[in-house]
Amino acid sequence: MARQYDLRPARALRIHCPVPEPVLARLLAGDRHALEDDPALAAMLAIVRGDNPLGDFSLYRGVMEISPGWELFTPTATARPTAGTADENAVSSTVILTVHLPHDAPQDRIDAAIDAILRAHPWEVPVIELTETRLVTRAPEGR
Repeated sequence: MARQYDLRPARALRIHCPVPEPVLARLLAGDRHALEDDPALAAMLAIVRGDNPLGDFSLYRGVMEISPGWELFTPTATARPTAGTADENAVSSTVILTVHLPHDAPQDRIDAAIDAILRAHPWEVPVIELTETRLVTRAPEGR
């Protein structure tokens, strides 16, 4: 039997965005309106939904997956942390946005979108990952 799927090269952009604990609690309780109530998270969503290749699935735009998370870190004495105190362990409630983009998207458009994310991100050292991946797609009819 022939394989019923294809693999499409893509890139995955993961943006770790800090949110206040009450916002994360609302999201965990199913309140999707909390997504727009935090300024940093709302800015990230607006960038992904903008005119760029982020979340481009051809028939759909602005596609993203959202996961809850917590990040642990210890600021050094020379850090200027948005949250936490120097030399003390800190925990930040976080929303992780995973956005896929076409492998062949123009690099200048990707760069512009990532630059916008960096400008809007509240952390001194944002955690943003860009990786190569493959997406499973349906095989063409008749194959």
